[in-house]
Amino acid sequence: MSEEILVLSKDVLLRALLRYEPGLSLIKGSVLVVPTEILSQIEEDASKGDRFSVGALTEMVWLRDLEKDGYVKRVVVEEHGGRGLDALAELSEKLKARVITGDRVVTLALRARGVEAVYIGPEYGEFRLYNFFDQDTMSVHLKEGAPPLAKKGRPGEFRLVRLSDKPMEEFEVRTIAYEILERAKTDPEAFIEVKYGDAYVIQIGDLRILVAFPPFSDGIEITAVRPLVKVTLDDYKLSDKLKKRLRERAEGIIIAGPPGAGKTTFASALADFYKDKGRIVKTLESPRDLQVGPEVTQYGRLAGSFENTADLLLLVRPDYVIFDEMRKTQDFKIFVDMRLAGIGMVGVVHCGFPIEAIQRFIGRVDLGVLPHVVDTVIFIKDGRVEKVYSLKITVKMPAGMKDATLARPVVLVKDFETDAVEYEIYTFGDEVVVMPIRGKGKAPEGPEAPIRYRLRKRKHTIILDLGPELAETEVTIYSGEREIATLTTDSKGKITLARSSPVGRRILEAAKSDTLRVVPREEG
Repeated sequence: MSEEILVLSKDVLLRALLRYEPGLSLIKGSVLVVPTEILSQIEEDASKGDRFSVGALTEMVWLRDLEKDGYVKRVVVEEHGGRGLDALAELSEKLKARVITGDRVVTLALRARGVEAVYIGPEYGEFRLYNFFDQDTMSVHLKEGAPPLAKKGRPGEFRLVRLSDKPMEEFEVRTIAYEILERAKTDPEAFIEVKYGDAYVIQIGDLRILVAFPPFSDGIEITAVRPLVKVTLDDYKLSDKLKKRLRERAEGIIIAGPPGAGKTTFASALADFYKDKGRIVKTLESPRDLQVGPEVTQYGRLAGSFENTADLLLLVRPDYVIFDEMRKTQDFKIFVDMRLAGIGMVGVVHCGFPIEAIQRFIGRVDLGVLPHVVDTVIFIKDGRVEKVYSLKITVKMPAGMKDATLARPVVLVKDFETDAVEYEIYTFGDEVVVMPIRGKGKAPEGPEAPIRYRLRKRKHTIILDLGPELAETEVTIYSGEREIATLTTDSKGKITLARSSPVGRRILEAAKSDTLRVVPREEG
């Protein structure tokens, strides 16, 4: 009776597949052949500190021990001429051997060459990640050495739940990560969105999954996010005025809010809204996790770049493009170029406060062009529309200035529902000033009305500029109703403070939360 000869692929050693069934039973009494190229690669990567390659060398030592114990007949490192798949096919033909692999694509490629390949990876029906989800789970967070966690609830109303008190072992997390990667290769509803060596972003059905390996992360980590609800614009109880604007005028829309606020859910609802109005809608996403119907084509990066995708979209000429997750300067430039080309654009950006969504464009687009690029800002928080801004440009004296020669183009940022001006944006010297306007766009009246101010931020200091008319004046600074300090302006009406000082920090915090007020000091 001839002996069974099995050629091992690299993934079998890296993933320790022979220690468990069906691999353990398959190798019993067999001759195991490791191609020299594979062992050399493992040795080289292990010398660089790759922990999985170190583990693969440990597997080789373990196989030698099995040889000594008689569980396997021999372990042989075999020379060959080809590389990669060619090496596996060459040794299979030369030794009349079968190839053992845990990679579905390698299995298919070898079988396509007529090589007998045995797949010992996870079966197609297995997907242990689903076991961590129930109907209330928004996301699952797995990491070796830590208990499994899940966020349950809905945007703005979630809680972090520990699914087990027992920390997950390295092999357990690695096996789940392996199942995810294998499924992404062959599942028609799955694809690998991003691959950066030790990190993957994968879409499987409605799950967006991040898989991170050392040394990128300090341990194997899996984060899986699932949208819980699919909503329509009617679920947001928008005003008739806003619905009319979205239907008739808005073509440069920014959907803004903090992470997890429900921006993508609203963007999905808006995409379906335009689709139902008979518009051609496309999306730019990486990863592609908008919940839209099949009529809306979801585009990723073409040849690794959204710029290439935008060139293609300009030929397709859709009515609206939803650009999800705008972060880099190039993303904003693409948004601007496509909007100026006449395409309706909807961009999704992360920010903590509504005005920050507009500030993300400053320096990336000329101020005079800004209202033509962005006409509507919709701020989402806790799954609901909290604020809507509209933008308009005019020529006027900025608020607080009294010299008519200082008139200039000013971008007015208005509360959409009340039409009250809340911010003015204009250039002052080499700076772009974003000036909060108190009193909902009306000039303050009475001695206790807030004073208009301009807050300038330097590297180490902040300057609160109240204007020369308030030189050497004592004023009280508030955060909402809480008093911060009472200070006196200098001969030019300015207050200069160190950014790191307690008062400086409180002023910056109040300005960020839009609660900063400056009023004349009460007499007596």
